[in-house]
Amino acid sequence: MLTTASSMLIMVLASIFVFGLLVFVHELGHFLTAKSVGMRVEEFALGFGKKVVGFQKGETFYSLRAIPLGGFNRISGMDPEEELDERSYSSKPLWARMFVIVAGSVMNFILPVLLFFIVIMSSGISLPSNEPVLGEMIDNKPAVMAGLEAGDRIVEVDGKFVHDWQGVVDAVREAKQAEIEIAFTRDGVLDATMVTAEWEPNTKRYFIGVQPVIEHQYLETDEAFIAAAKKTGMIIERMITGLKQMITGEVKAELAGPIGVIQMTGEVASLGMMPLLNFAALLSINLGIINLLPIPGLDGGHVVMLLVEGIRGRALGAKALRVIQFIGIALILSLMVYATISDVARFNFF
Repeated sequence: MLTTASSMLIMVLASIFVFGLLVFVHELGHFLTAKSVGMRVEEFALGFGKKVVGFQKGETFYSLRAIPLGGFNRISGMDPEEELDERSYSSKPLWARMFVIVAGSVMNFILPVLLFFIVIMSSGISLPSNEPVLGEMIDNKPAVMAGLEAGDRIVEVDGKFVHDWQGVVDAVREAKQAEIEIAFTRDGVLDATMVTAEWEPNTKRYFIGVQPVIEHQYLETDEAFIAAAKKTGMIIERMITGLKQMITGEVKAELAGPIGVIQMTGEVASLGMMPLLNFAALLSINLGIINLLPIPGLDGGHVVMLLVEGIRGRALGAKALRVIQFIGIALILSLMVYATISDVARFNFF
């Protein structure tokens, strides 16, 4: 049983590891692309606040700051009022600046592929079997009520012979009435039952409450990489869909601030390294998506300003940029305060 002190230590160390990894990868994306297009990066920093340690290498000063909850690249010429030369950010063509800005989020989408790959190679992956065999059954749903059991092999659905699990799913979904006859074998004995399917209004289809058998597999290296990439893409798609639903009010918006994320990181870390890497991958995807929102102060806000510059043929004035940045930062800080208050209320700190 972990003591309170050891739990706190795990939470702090795990949070520093996760936040540090995500910020490092994000800022590394900006750093590498800035260098690649000839921009001068004056400082590469992890964290905010007072400098803890640092060193100069070439034209860039590398530093570690006291507050490990962020980071930054100080690229020459990002402030339009600075004196510019050919290596300044503002002197570079629009495509080069856009490339540097989006690179941070792109790296946050690449990192999960690598993290999921490590998890899959180390722990394997659970995949649904395509055999027409019943796995987990949902209590009090039509299949259970009709007497079907886990392990039953489905042979026919409404007189239609099925070869695989997808055939079972398709046959149930295509049913024209609630009463569905299902033929199955149990311990080698053929039997049949009538299932009264439930109508799902959202999908406008019938369902009976069954799932396929889940098989745990260890994959080859190439298969594991492909599975990690597919998983990352699927999660990105789901997060974007969820964000749209929150914006439109279809689902309730639930925000977690730094306190909430740190709390969850500690809880996941107590389960082991692989769950922590999996959680870090999810946070990285979330960070990448959030950073691309068209809000001033975020990378997405910079992208919008660059698009406006491309349409107008010239950049916005320094005063206009300052006002827009102020509004964006005020909005971000307001959301952070709201999320932090929600965290305090949710976890009952007081």
